[in-house]
Amino acid sequence: MAKGLFPRAWVKKSFYFQARISFVRVKYLFLTWLTILVGSWVLYVQYSAYTELCRGHECKNAICDKYRRGIIDGSACSSLCEKETLYMGRCLSTLPNNQVYTGGWGDHGGIIRCKLGEVGHYELGEEPEPRRETPVFDKPNRGTSVEKFKEMLFNHLKSKLGEHADLPSLVSQILSVADGNRDGRVSLPEARSTWALLQMDEVLLGLLLQDRGHTPRLLGYCGDLYMTERIPNGPLYGFSLPWPLVSWVPGGLQRTMDQWFTPSWPRKAKISMGLLELVEDIFHGTYGSFLICDLAAMHFGYTDRHELRLTNTQVLVPEEEFRRTMRVLKCETDADCVYGADCQTSCDPSGKRCREEPVQPNLAKACSVLKDYILRGVPSEMREELERQLYACMALRGNAGQMNMEHSLILNNLKALLWKRISHTKDS
Repeated sequence: MAKGLFPRAWVKKSFYFQARISFVRVKYLFLTWLTILVGSWVLYVQYSAYTELCRGHECKNAICDKYRRGIIDGSACSSLCEKETLYMGRCLSTLPNNQVYTGGWGDHGGIIRCKLGEVGHYELGEEPEPRRETPVFDKPNRGTSVEKFKEMLFNHLKSKLGEHADLPSLVSQILSVADGNRDGRVSLPEARSTWALLQMDEVLLGLLLQDRGHTPRLLGYCGDLYMTERIPNGPLYGFSLPWPLVSWVPGGLQRTMDQWFTPSWPRKAKISMGLLELVEDIFHGTYGSFLICDLAAMHFGYTDRHELRLTNTQVLVPEEEFRRTMRVLKCETDADCVYGADCQTSCDPSGKRCREEPVQPNLAKACSVLKDYILRGVPSEMREELERQLYACMALRGNAGQMNMEHSLILNNLKALLWKRISHTKDS
């Protein structure tokens, strides 16, 4: 009897075992299929985003076509379109109509930027729609004299920067840049390229500040494509977390983590001096005052010699332009009176209009950015004094009485304190 039961039990166990194996196989087959499906979808999304964002070849083709037709010219045109010694590398674009690439030009590494017209949507596997271009190379007109072009430049700069005694010298500086082939004159194609470049505020502001060493140098241009020197270290501090972790990491912990990957304290002090000098130079400078409307670390970098550079001049706005914009802005509360990321005025409740005066000057915002950065690792004997000065700096208000004098005093004290500490080191 027992002998008859054994085979029957063995058969049941064998059947159960085979059924379990089949279930496991189906389970793993399903998971494999699901993984392939999700992976394919992610690849599709990434490829679709890349092909829509990274269209540098279209920029190059459009620019070189106009160069060969004699519409535009510039210092980089021959290298880009004929010799091909200027080339695009890795795509850094975040917007389809604003192409950004790493690049090389002979021995120079740099960042290449180019404007694309409006890009039409397309599906994967389809031919992309041709870009809808805007006529950016129609000025100056044929027959325009050099004197007339100078007048055009002067009026454009005046509209952007306001009336300043040094505008004629700025016009001369721009004409020097416009002479791309260094033959002593500005041709019509060169003038058209220069005019197109100056319609981009970031190029104009970069030219204003590069002689003071605050922005990357302009290396060359062709039409509205231009190349600036590459700043090897950026952002100023911190790193980007993978997007799934962003919402899970508290802001305080993120700020602490941002300070982990920074240079030694003397080098941070030198970089901080660079930011303070930038603030000083754009406060009642040669061409008026400018506001920094986004002081995020991502907009700054530094060289291998630890010299600060503003890598995104789009965050700068002339104070005159800021005031014009704010005075016509309607408001209910102070929250309605914001320009960019953090340039703010107050709301006038009687007229329901924003006031012109910025609430916080550049220096106060710069000190807020520097507080965690420069206090981490500071020598103990100067920590108390540095902290006191930083908090006094952060308390500055744009509409306070005697603000100019207080601004200069705090700025000079901070610079003197940092310089005294690092002047005898090799980092100075």
